[in-house]
Formats: sequence, C-alpha cells, structure tokens
Amino acid sequence: MSQEKSEVKKRKVAWGITGAGDRIAEYVQIMKELQKEYEQSVEIQVFVSKAGEVVLKFYGLESEVKQSFPKYIVEMNANSPFLAAWMQMHKYEFLLIAPASSNTVAKIAYGIGDTMLTNAASMALKAFAPVYVVPVDYEEKTLVTKLPNGKDMKLRIRKEDAENVRRLELMEDMHVLSDPKEIRGVFEEWFAKA
Repeated sequence: MSQEKSEVKKRKVAWGITGAGDRIAEYVQIMKELQKEYEQSVEIQVFVSKAGEVVLKFYGLESEVKQSFPKYIVEMNANSPFLAAWMQMHKYEFLLIAPASSNTVAKIAYGIGDTMLTNAASMALKAFAPVYVVPVDYEEKTLVTKLPNGKDMKLRIRKEDAENVRRLELMEDMHVLSDPKEIRGVFEEWFAKA
C-alpha cells in the first residue's frame, strides 16, 4: 500500500514570479503554506522572470524561495525554459502569475509574449489552459508599500494600469485575483477535486 502511494503522480502548478515587489513576502509565505498543505498531491514549480529574480534578491527572498521549492527556474528568454509549450501540453494544472507587475499585465492584455511568463500565458490561453494572475496594480488608487529596509513608499496605481487589469478580466480562461489571499481559494477549488 505504501509503495502504491509513492507511485501516485503529483499534479503540477507553474508559479510565475515577476518583477513586482509590493507584498512579495506575503506571496512567498502563502505559496510556502500551500506547498506544505498540498505536499502529498501537488508540486509547485517556480518560474521567475529576469526582473522577478532581481526583486527576490532585493527583498532578500531568493534563497528562501529556492530552498522551499525544489524546482526554481529563472527565465533565459521568451522560450527558455519552454514553459509556453509545457502549458500548451497541459503539463501543469494552471499557470499562476503572482505577483504580476503592471508590465506583465499590459503585455498579456495586448497579446505581447516577449518574456517567458507572458509567452506562457498567451500559449496557455490558446490551448484552453487556465491562467490566474494577481496584479499588484489592481485598481486606481494610492497605496503605501514596504521597502526591504522597512521604510514605507507611497505609490500611485495609474488609471492605465488598472484598465489593463480590466482587459485581462474579459479574457477567456483568464482569472484575475484582487488579493494574494485569494490564491488559497484557487488551490481549494482545484485540489478538492483530487
């Protein structure tokens, strides 16, 4: 019986990290909790954009993410690693981009696939594979975010960035989450079925 259990193939989730720093520590914490909670049935594989790698280093989180998730891959170019093809072949249950920078959101909204994650999102949607995005610039407003040194920084979320999020919400198989805490609900929905 135990041998039978060890042969059960885990379902995979592709977690994309872009170059957005707002609440990045919260995203990492949530994903670590989900990895632990679903460790018997789900494998979270991390795909980091070039800008995402810079942000993880800036916030001192790169080592923590690498240690917490055995599969940690940094973008070389739009097709390397070949996440776009893996999404089209449904190797992953879904693609989760969290956090999604305003740059990533704008590119996906306008069909530009010139990075690993924007290309993967575009190809996933073409292949009817679900994509979940948690944009940091969800709605037009002013917010205060924490810098790595603990200081506050005031930011304006521009109308243009919020409008790009609305464009994403209209796309088929695209699921836009307004808060990192909503990621837990996605896992509950997908993996309660297992």
